[in-house]
Amino acid sequence: MDMFIIKNDGNSRKIIDLGDGIRIGEREFTIISGPCAVENEEQIELAAEALSSMGIKILRGGAFKPRTSPYTFQGLGLEGLRLLKNAGKRHNMKVISEVMDPRDLEASYDYVDIFQIGSRNMQNYTLLKEVGKFNKPVLLKRGMAATIEEWVMAAEYIASEGNDKIILCERGIRTFEEYTRNTLDLTVVPIIKELTNLPIIVDPSHGTGRKELIRPLTRASVAIGADGVMIEAHPNPCEALSDGKQSLNFEEMRAVLSDIEAIKNCMDNLNS
Repeated sequence: MDMFIIKNDGNSRKIIDLGDGIRIGEREFTIISGPCAVENEEQIELAAEALSSMGIKILRGGAFKPRTSPYTFQGLGLEGLRLLKNAGKRHNMKVISEVMDPRDLEASYDYVDIFQIGSRNMQNYTLLKEVGKFNKPVLLKRGMAATIEEWVMAAEYIASEGNDKIILCERGIRTFEEYTRNTLDLTVVPIIKELTNLPIIVDPSHGTGRKELIRPLTRASVAIGADGVMIEAHPNPCEALSDGKQSLNFEEMRAVLSDIEAIKNCMDNLNS
């Protein structure tokens, strides 16, 4: 596998500095959380208020939604980004949201702290090259049927344009198994750390599509050495316009955070 910019040269890991003491890729386990989609001002405000009170510093929320059906909720677009940014600002949170079209990058730039490239656009090379020209961190999700090499080369497309502030996100791959939405491939965490110098986080929400599996797979993500997780949380998952079945309510999110601390303490003791 030929890699030129993001390869692991054995010297140091890439740290993504978002400012305000928020750094992805260091010892601190990063938690990104929020609803799948920004639905309205009240919903994203409730989410930001609750999650920030738990110590979560990065708020997610989709404004441009690539949905399987063209007749389902497609997001609020730039208005959704404005609501997301305002909620994050009120609660001292950084924000992340997906961009789908190179034409939206400049308009989105001032609203987000991290550009997200979703699974369906992992090999949208025009988008990858354009986002690589911006001086802003990029979270690159693994494609639903992508090999590790294809995923790493997609990251190299971004880095080759000058932006190596890349976070990789494992979000499950498509297999013959139908019980879960995807098959979460946690083996990629140590593999990515061996091949590249980039931080890698895990998305157990999309990785399973089942909220009851988020908690155990978050524990596993901490134990295997991931740099963080991205978890969907909603004020009322039963009423969510997108991905309610894989979203936690805030009480469930608190239980997951408790697990993260417990596993982190175990790992720190093991490595000391």
